[in-house]
Amino acid sequence: MWRRALQKATMTSIQEALSRLWRAHDDARMLECDGQWSTWGQIRTLAERIDGELAAAGCGSGGRVAVVLGNRMESVAALIAIFRAERTLVTISPLQPAERLSADLVASCADYVMAPEHLWDEQVFADAIAELGATAFSLDGTEVARRADASRESRSGEPATAIEMLTSGTTGPAKRVPLGRRQLEASLSAALKHNDRPAARDKPPFTGAVGMVTLPIVHIGGLWSLLTALVAARPIVMLQRFTVEGWRAAIVEHRPTVGGLPPPAIRTVLDSDIPSEDLSSLRAMIAGTAPVDPDLVDAFLERYNIPILTTYGATEFAGAVAGWTAKDFRASWSQKKGSVGRPFPGVRLRVIDEDGTVLSAGETGRLQVASPQVGDSADKWVTTSDLAHIDEDGYLYIDGRADDVIVRGGFKIAPETVVRALRTHDAVADAAVAGLADARLGHIPVAAVELRSAMTATGDELRAHCRASLTPYEVPAQVFVLDELPRGAALKIDRRRLVATLEKLTAISQSD
Repeated sequence: MWRRALQKATMTSIQEALSRLWRAHDDARMLECDGQWSTWGQIRTLAERIDGELAAAGCGSGGRVAVVLGNRMESVAALIAIFRAERTLVTISPLQPAERLSADLVASCADYVMAPEHLWDEQVFADAIAELGATAFSLDGTEVARRADASRESRSGEPATAIEMLTSGTTGPAKRVPLGRRQLEASLSAALKHNDRPAARDKPPFTGAVGMVTLPIVHIGGLWSLLTALVAARPIVMLQRFTVEGWRAAIVEHRPTVGGLPPPAIRTVLDSDIPSEDLSSLRAMIAGTAPVDPDLVDAFLERYNIPILTTYGATEFAGAVAGWTAKDFRASWSQKKGSVGRPFPGVRLRVIDEDGTVLSAGETGRLQVASPQVGDSADKWVTTSDLAHIDEDGYLYIDGRADDVIVRGGFKIAPETVVRALRTHDAVADAAVAGLADARLGHIPVAAVELRSAMTATGDELRAHCRASLTPYEVPAQVFVLDELPRGAALKIDRRRLVATLEKLTAISQSD
C-alpha cells in the first residue's frame, strides 16, 4: 500500500507532505535529540495540542506565531502545527541573551508567542510579552500552558508566508525576511532534482537512513535540513549544539549517507583524531553556510575519501540556488576547484558590472539570481551583495562581497583574497579580515587569525607571509592572533563583533 501510494506522490506542497505523516504508526521512532528518542505519536499529540491551543486563541490561517526555536522536540512539533494549518512561523533565536531575545520579540510584532518555561522566569521577557500584547504560551515537554492573553487586536496575516526569519546579521543589522510557501517548495524541489532524488521516498515513514540536523534550526541551514527530513518522512537525528564528539557519536550510531557541517566545523573534524572507519557510511559532506577553502576540501578528501559538496545560497533564497553534486565532483573538481558548483534546476545566474551590463564568462561582477525560490516571479533578477564570475561551463565562483570591499587609498581589496592568503600559512586554522577607518587612506585591511592546535605564529610573521602572494596594498596593516574568531550560531564569522574586536585591539596596539 505504501509503495503504491508513494510512487504516485509528488511534492505538491509542504502542507500535504506534513499531512502524510498522520498515516505513520504512533510507535515509529521519529526524532532523536541528544540521545533521547521521541516517537511520532508523542510529537503528533503535542502538535495537535499546539494546534488546538492556537485555534482556541483565534489563530487561524496566516496567523503570525513567534516561536523561540531551539533544537528540541517541542520546536519540531510547533513547526509541524504551524505549517500544517498555514500559519506563519516567526523565528526567535534562543541563542541570544534574554535582553536581546526580548527586544527581538517585541520588534517582531507577533500576535502569538511560544517559548520555553525558563524564559518566563526572566523579568525582561515577561515585560516584553506585556509590551507586545500577544497571546503567549509556555512550551515544555508535553505541556502547552497559556501564560498571557492578548491585550490588543490581532493583525491580519498573509497565509502565503510560511516563515519570517532573521538573516544572520553578520555583515550588518539583521533583518527579518518573509519566505513564502512556494519559495520553500521551489527550493526543496530544485535541490531534489539537482541531486537526482525522487520527490517521495518509496518507504514507510520514519524508516531508512536518518536525516541529520546539526545546525541551529533558527537559521536557514538548520531549518532547511529539518524541512527536507520532514518532507521525506525520514527519522531525524538532531544535535542541540555541535560538538565533535557528539557529531561523531551520532554518525557512528546512525550511519547516515550524507552529513552537513559549516567549514569551521569540518576543519575541527579534520583536526581531530576521528578515524576514517567512523565516517565510512558518509558518501558526501554538504557545506554552504560560509566560503569553503579548496585546500580544506582536498585535505578532507585525502584523509576520509569523502567529497565536500559546496552549495551557495542565502536566507532570502529559502536555501541554496547552486551547488556541487557527487557526479560533478568526481568529474570536475580538479579542474573547477574553488567553484561553488552549478545552478540548481530552475535557477538562472548572471554577472553584471556597475552599469548593469551583463558580463561574459570569466569576468567578475555583481551576481544576479532569478528563480521561483528567490521572489515573487521566476523572471525577476535579484542582485546579490556577492562578487562572482561564471565560467564557460556554468560553474559559479564567489570572489568576495561587494559590500565588504575595502578601498585603501583608491585601491579596492576583496577581504576574501586576503583571507585565502592567510589560510595558506601552515599555522593558520582560519582567518577573517575587515576594513577599519583610516584618516589618511580611507580604510585599511586588518586581519584576525585562529591558529592550529600546538602551532605558533606572530602577526608580523603572517604579514610577511602575505607579501609573497598579495599586492602591497592588499597586505593587512596588522594581523592579530586570537584564541578563536568571533562566530555566530551557524559558525559564520560575525562581522560586527569582528570589527569591534579589531578596533579595540588596534587602539591598544597604538597606545603601547
